[in-house]
Amino acid sequence: MPEKPYSNPGNYNRVAQSLAEENGWFWANQFDNTANRLAHYQTTGPEIWSQTNGEVTAFVSAVGTGGTLAGTALYLKERNPDVAAVCADPYGAAMWSWFTNGNTDTKDGDSFAEGIGQMRVTKNLEGIVIDRAYRIADQPALTIVYQLLREEGLFLGLSSGINLAGAVRFAQERGPGQTIVTLLCDSGLKYQSKLFNPTWLKDNNLDPNLPIESILT
Repeated sequence: MPEKPYSNPGNYNRVAQSLAEENGWFWANQFDNTANRLAHYQTTGPEIWSQTNGEVTAFVSAVGTGGTLAGTALYLKERNPDVAAVCADPYGAAMWSWFTNGNTDTKDGDSFAEGIGQMRVTKNLEGIVIDRAYRIADQPALTIVYQLLREEGLFLGLSSGINLAGAVRFAQERGPGQTIVTLLCDSGLKYQSKLFNPTWLKDNNLDPNLPIESILT
């Protein structure tokens, strides 16, 4: 079933809201409840600042609800306005367009990433300053996922790969001397029938064996 826009009553968020209202349930409203970004402002940002001894130069994140990127960026920029906030956006999502062009009009493909890829400016994203946004294709993200599996024993999903590909892009753009932080935000478990299925990969023109050097250009 095709995904319905947020304005449609059949959108999954709207359905959740309606069910909660009808049954007296609690609806977290994670996309527009700014307690989401506040949690990252109060925890993720300070943890990064502390663990890098205040030397962080950039924070990179994809957008689902927007809470991670917004809350962390708000905190880090309060401590040092020169810390770059960077959005890594999969194809088909609208945040690259929003942060680059000031609109959500760009329709430019699709991604197999799950849990990220926002089509609207949620309340968690309102008012934040993003310094750079990148379009990240699935293949570079997949290449990183397999590199980390082989070399580091980390079993990750495509959202983590997109975050890391964004960090790599920023590192290449800014050059040496950076302390760039991102998040390994998902597991490969939910991707076993896709990213770790050779038949599925072949059918979707994705190559798990491309060397990491292929994306370092």
